[in-house]
Amino acid sequence: MIDELHNVLAGRGEARREFLNLLRFLGNDLKIPLVGVGTRDAYLAIRSDDQLENRFAPFVLPRWQPDQEANTLLASFAAAFPLRRPSHLATPEMTEYLLTRSEGTIGELAALLTEAAVAAIEPGEEAINQRTLLLASYAGPTERRRKFERELV
Repeated sequence: MIDELHNVLAGRGEARREFLNLLRFLGNDLKIPLVGVGTRDAYLAIRSDDQLENRFAPFVLPRWQPDQEANTLLASFAAAFPLRRPSHLATPEMTEYLLTRSEGTIGELAALLTEAAVAAIEPGEEAINQRTLLLASYAGPTERRRKFERELV
């Protein structure tokens, strides 16, 4: 598995070609399936090589939706944090709130919950709840983008 494959595009032409050749070599020599993970740019990097494009079938991961799978995910997050009191994250209202604020991506959800856990520990509350979520120093992707664009003006 090759994570953050989109970084291939950051390399210069020759280095990029060498890396793509290495992927082809690994697939041929090891005779094991390769999985590349990344943003839209990862797809573009693979697509730039006809042979590799045939070896990697693109698959878009959907954003998390408020359903039983999301509740299970949130329950596992709650169990993983070293807080002294239980965090009830898998309720329908909390699931909806968390997925909306994190824009449905697991990386953003992890960042939000990590910041909320810190906000829960500092005052001794020791549980993630509405109050600690509001205290969390977290801004979602759209909020970060808007802030940055305001600073550009």
